[in-house]
Amino acid sequence: MAGKSAFSPSEWKKVAQAPLLAGFAVSAADPSGFLGLLQEAFAEMRALSHARGAGGGELIRVVAGELLTSSGRADAREGVRTITQGATLDEIKTRSLAALEEIGSVVEAKAPGEAHEFKVWLIEIARSVAEAGLEDTFLGFGGIRMSEKEKATLGELSHIFRLEASEEPLGPTPPSEPSA
Repeated sequence: MAGKSAFSPSEWKKVAQAPLLAGFAVSAADPSGFLGLLQEAFAEMRALSHARGAGGGELIRVVAGELLTSSGRADAREGVRTITQGATLDEIKTRSLAALEEIGSVVEAKAPGEAHEFKVWLIEIARSVAEAGLEDTFLGFGGIRMSEKEKATLGELSHIFRLEASEEPLGPTPPSEPSA
């Protein structure tokens, strides 16, 4: 069981930023406008609230708990702001993914027993953010749940975390097409 004490203070700051960075990477890949950004932020907060009380590993519960406090959230936001300040959307995505890759390595080294679960959790957060709002709508009509750019970013995140496609949280499996 790995908690905050397993990491140096600078490592912990980065680990605590990871859920926000996962959401930022997906949001920057294909911005959804003001309403979409609000929906994405709420999706991220729901995922954190759920993780805090869910049966996940200690590391997930501690990170989620920290981000649900005002001081923990402020520290994480400040770290994310440092990474994304002055960047274009493409640069925000790239920098967020690079920081997540570094964080994944730190978690593997300091909490190897919880690293896989932590990475899958970050992808679940990114997926929740990607699915939070409808993309490509016209006056609120039509739209899709996740854009191709968001799907590609989730794929990049899985790749940097070295997760197999079968390990990704894909949600419900669509029904099979009947064979002819």
